[in-house]
Amino acid sequence: MRKFAKTEEEAEVNMTPMLDIVFIMLIFFIVTASFVKEAGLEINKPEDNQTQNNPPPPDDDKRAIAFIIDNNNRITHDFRNVDVSAVGSIIKKESVERPEAPVVIQAAEGAYTGNVIRIYDAALAIGIPREKIVVTPKK
Repeated sequence: MRKFAKTEEEAEVNMTPMLDIVFIMLIFFIVTASFVKEAGLEINKPEDNQTQNNPPPPDDDKRAIAFIIDNNNRITHDFRNVDVSAVGSIIKKESVERPEAPVVIQAAEGAYTGNVIRIYDAALAIGIPREKIVVTPKK
């Protein structure tokens, strides 16, 4: 019997063409991709200095005269429920104590507009200028 000589040649895979194709595909996808700038808000960050990190305490004379109207149309002032008829006297008393204080009315989404108008009119009747009366939605 004749013996055949075994040749132990290992098949070798050449990776160079495959890497070339991968890089070409990568370049193709980068070139054809469209980069869209998303619309959004630009944020103006305050400068980092000592006064902004430690703001001065609020001046008690300028602390707002605040009224909160909830969804059930209850009017709250200084964590107490008040009647709409008492709003005028509260504004008058506190505006004498703090003449620089603005009047802030926070109304919930389901609150009656009439209560907001009554508080606004009471502030005007006391003599608070329109610039110092603020109506904001309750968050």
